[in-house]
Amino acid sequence: MKKDDKTNAIRMLEQKKLKFEIFDYSNSDAISGMEVAEYLHQDPNMVFKTLVSIGKSNNYYVFLVPVCKELDLKKAAKAVDEKNISMVKSKELLGLTGYIHGGCSPIGMKKFFKTTIDISAKNFDEIMFNGGKIGIQVKTALNELAKIISFQMKDIT
Repeated sequence: MKKDDKTNAIRMLEQKKLKFEIFDYSNSDAISGMEVAEYLHQDPNMVFKTLVSIGKSNNYYVFLVPVCKELDLKKAAKAVDEKNISMVKSKELLGLTGYIHGGCSPIGMKKFFKTTIDISAKNFDEIMFNGGKIGIQVKTALNELAKIISFQMKDIT
């Protein structure tokens, strides 16, 4: 990967000298998380999508869930002690996180938001998630990810 192609997420992973792998799917027609998992020959249960939401308190939250599952808004709200949450609109993502819809990584956002990863991630040695732009996925172990962002694990699907 050329230096100019590196995203905030990848730069941060490298700065911390973490163990991770980059997967490029930019030459594919894959759009949905399921298509990305299929194209990269990965179990869709270990490929996670990054979702940004806002709570009734106006606090923002990040949730990682497997691409083959949906975020349960009630469970997610309970996980972050909110009455309810709703998804942030795509057009608001760039200004809020520095990432666009489809290229949102839990690492390297403009500001850190409380992050919750679905408990199912514990079933895998490594998980995969967006590397900071459409066409890039990163695979790393949860203990490596914990060295760069803090997160909790809850049943949110």
